[in-house]
Amino acid sequence: MYFLDAATAQQIVDRTMRIIDHNINVMNSQGVILGSGDSSRINSIHEGALLAISQNRTVIIDEGSLQSLHGVKPGINLPLHYHGQIIGVVGITGSPAQLTQYGELLKMTAEMMVEQASSMELEQWRKRQREEFILQLIRHQGPYPDEMHTWAKQLQIDLNMPRVAAVIELPAQATPHTNLRDIQLLLEYPQRNNLVALTALDQLVILKPAFLDGHCWNPSLEDLRIEKLLARLPADTKGVLKIALGHYFPGDGGIIKSYQTACETLAQGKQRAPEQTKYLYQHYVLPVLLSGLGDDWRGQELAAPFKLLQQRDRRGVLTKTLRVYLQHFGDQQRCADALYIHRNTLRYRLEKITQITGIELNSLDGLLQLYLGEVLGRLQH
Repeated sequence: MYFLDAATAQQIVDRTMRIIDHNINVMNSQGVILGSGDSSRINSIHEGALLAISQNRTVIIDEGSLQSLHGVKPGINLPLHYHGQIIGVVGITGSPAQLTQYGELLKMTAEMMVEQASSMELEQWRKRQREEFILQLIRHQGPYPDEMHTWAKQLQIDLNMPRVAAVIELPAQATPHTNLRDIQLLLEYPQRNNLVALTALDQLVILKPAFLDGHCWNPSLEDLRIEKLLARLPADTKGVLKIALGHYFPGDGGIIKSYQTACETLAQGKQRAPEQTKYLYQHYVLPVLLSGLGDDWRGQELAAPFKLLQQRDRRGVLTKTLRVYLQHFGDQQRCADALYIHRNTLRYRLEKITQITGIELNSLDGLLQLYLGEVLGRLQH
């Protein structure tokens, strides 16, 4: 059942009094005045309204009625209906003989405004339900229970559709005219089957259909779609908005994994390339996959030799040499050329690195451990 609220009641009063040069009162189903052109009457009981509600009819109050009813003035009071139920009363103050022409018109206007307010309220409720469902999707691991399937059906969401997660970050107060709700509307309309929800004051998640070509997951197509989206965004978001695309995972629990990779891709992208706007998982696969080891003892052990090198290398020469050496896959000549040093100098530095870390650089395992240790070292900073 719909309950008339004070905001809607006062809105009815304000709009109708612009047209009708008489005081208007709107009462709820208990006869309490919720809205009035005379603020002193708000929250008082209107006995004429109670009579209109109990008898479900228009009640005319003339001078004679004033003796038997309390909290009333001359006028007419008409019951308001919504889906066959009485939800309140609208009253016009004045001489009943002069107000008859306004009665049904006022009643119809008030009921239309109630219908509109109810529709807006229902739409807001549906949006809240949809957002809460999306938040459940990015938190749920494993198969979906029957309750979620029922909920999805009510919201007309296809749980079987393959989806990939993206996250958008727009710092609060970063732009004078645009906020995340504006971005959300842009993503939802025109309808592209996106599921969009705010996850924080400065971040929202988009669960996008994963198969843009209708057949398989193609990150390149998603990259192009993101570029088109960025071109549509308001000018004041450029330079402050960040977007990251996660990886697609099929099967149960795929959405939460996709969301986690999107969040970690955003974190890695902001750290490594803060000047960029767009970050794609495929460009940050290794640091994203290693990020879970950052605080784990395995990750700490893996990073220990590289950290030791950093501690002993006060000027950073050996650390820089190792990074360049790794970038050139152990090719000493190319590494020496890139550093503008002689090969003998390079050989001396590599020996020092081996002495400090205890790791042989001429073995694949050694190179891999130092490389992963360097990546983890940046993750742990």
